[in-house]
Amino acid sequence: MFSKFFGNRKTPMPEITFDPVQPESAFCVIGDVHGRIDLLTTLVEALPKETSIICVGDLIDRGDHSRDVLSYVMGHDSITSLMGNHEQLMLNFLKSPETQGRRWLRNGGLQTLASFGIAGMTETSGAEALLNARDSLYDAMGDQMVAWLAGLECIAWSGNVAVVHAGADPSTPLEDHDPDTFIWGHPDFCKTQRADGFWIVHGHTIVDHPKMRDGRISIDTGAYATGQLTAAVFTPDGVEFIST
Repeated sequence: MFSKFFGNRKTPMPEITFDPVQPESAFCVIGDVHGRIDLLTTLVEALPKETSIICVGDLIDRGDHSRDVLSYVMGHDSITSLMGNHEQLMLNFLKSPETQGRRWLRNGGLQTLASFGIAGMTETSGAEALLNARDSLYDAMGDQMVAWLAGLECIAWSGNVAVVHAGADPSTPLEDHDPDTFIWGHPDFCKTQRADGFWIVHGHTIVDHPKMRDGRISIDTGAYATGQLTAAVFTPDGVEFIST
């Protein structure tokens, strides 16, 4: 339980302290994969067996093997994924390619299209080309994969640990959030500590190494560019970070 301290302006506000992580059961969280199937499969093999795994989202884009990553996660009994902003961009493209397509292509969508065998697109492709690419992508993905992608949740939690893709509003209870905040982040997330005692595990913002501080656990180590994919392993004894 945390208390608020009210004093005069000359008295500094005390820092909020967080209880140790206390998950209800052991689980693992994997950071942004971005099409690196090689790093993902290697990391999964290194994680504790028979432990549930949550991916923070951004399975796709930038790396060269987004299709393989999606198929692998969909077919793995122990892995679930949250919705990342790159999955949202892909869904926006499938829904409205003429208005949403170029934004996705500028942010790694070209590599994802290529992983599904769709070539000839550029970041400035016209409306007809975007429509044709959307139709080809939908056919290549199939109804099952599209439905799976669209049905991804935006948050998961266990005990005092919550997992999201990008961040959360420190001033809003988690259950009252707009899902877009979990997917795209909040400007105060890295500036203001939460007062509800939740540790927020997230990706989206690249860090040199995993960090655990001020109620935030950051695990996006830039896999597509650095070759380092990181997981946080939560047990009753605490948190351990494992990287490829």
